[in-house]
Amino acid sequence: MHATEFDLYGVFVPATVAWMLAAFAVTAGVRTVLDRIGFYRIVWHRSLFNFALYILVLRAIVALVWHAPS
Repeated sequence: MHATEFDLYGVFVPATVAWMLAAFAVTAGVRTVLDRIGFYRIVWHRSLFNFALYILVLRAIVALVWHAPS
């Protein structure tokens, strides 16, 4: 069974919040690397690209967590 919420000092927090924070951290690291190598010079709209990157990373994390053996 998968955890759908976490008990954080008596407050139940949805697991989605933890996944979103993890995706934000991973995306921030990837964005830093892409900025340093100059990748954003070929990107048309940086904000849209960053949002799409975040969604892809979030989906990957959810897929990994949801399909992990218990």
